[in-house]
Amino acid sequence: MDKFLLHFIILKTIQKELGYIKHVMDDRLSYFEQTDKKFENTFADELFQSLNQKQKSIDPKFFYDEKGSKLFEKICSLPEYYLTGAEISILKQLEQKFPSYLDGDFRLVELGSGSSTKTQVLIDVLVKLQKHVEYFPIDISKILKDSCLKLQYNYKTLHITGIIDNYERGLEFVKDYDDKKNLIVFLGSSYGNFYPEDGLVFLQKINSFMKKNDLFLIGLDLVKEKTILEKAYNDARGITAQFNLNILTRINSELGGNFDVSKFTHHAIYNENKNRIEIYLRSLSNQTVIIPKSNLVLQIDENELIHTENSHKFTKSQIIEMFGISGFQINDIWYDQNKHFCLALLSKKD
Repeated sequence: MDKFLLHFIILKTIQKELGYIKHVMDDRLSYFEQTDKKFENTFADELFQSLNQKQKSIDPKFFYDEKGSKLFEKICSLPEYYLTGAEISILKQLEQKFPSYLDGDFRLVELGSGSSTKTQVLIDVLVKLQKHVEYFPIDISKILKDSCLKLQYNYKTLHITGIIDNYERGLEFVKDYDDKKNLIVFLGSSYGNFYPEDGLVFLQKINSFMKKNDLFLIGLDLVKEKTILEKAYNDARGITAQFNLNILTRINSELGGNFDVSKFTHHAIYNENKNRIEIYLRSLSNQTVIIPKSNLVLQIDENELIHTENSHKFTKSQIIEMFGISGFQINDIWYDQNKHFCLALLSKKD
């Protein structure tokens, strides 16, 4: 059988198994998307589990509807939120250092691409090295569509295949796409949202999806002064609070909930024993909340906390240990001038 026909059949099979609908915008831009109904069921089912626990919680991946994604972009430009500036300063260093690690053509695969602003530094590097550049952004938010259109306009040799889904399923699609080498990037501090044991499982999954010559670039926020950290997650303009509270609005809109958002407030503290920022929604009164599509009736007490996110911070020794456990070798680690943040370049151990 012709290899191109075989490749087409394999892709169609994977697409069907993952429940994707393919949208073709033109010959340089397409994206795959789960059906809305399938996502709605996942959202409802996960909330049924997480809000039925003694410590009520909502997975932070559900922050990123269209409004939430736009609020997060605002957070990234806040003066208190040091992470974005620190990471961009490292990426700019890589314009000189990174090409030495890129042997041959690489496809750029990004986890949690959002608006893809920081990614443009990496695309600039690849554009100088390759005649054509393929970019596969994977993001649970539909903001991916708009960011892909902007990138396509800015880069005439860029071919984009977006995947609107969670990271694992998106990587499953990319894994069997073809034999081309992948540069997988996970920018920002999203890895810190995982509990340590879940983070290791995630890293091991990424390792299992990678081919021998693939590379993985990951951003990690570092342990630093408590005052810097708490200011970053309690900004003066209250944008982070809006972002946190928006998850309740989303539940109301998509799952028929009746949260009164005015009866909750944003609460973020640094847990020094666990080296992590903990983010909650604090109830301002005793209240009953109904979420019909999750089959939930919640009794929420005054001052009760609904946990929405952790953001772990790391030491160098922790970083070396967790990558070793996950089957990676560290090719290099780069830091910003204040050593607030780092980017690590990894490959599979031989």
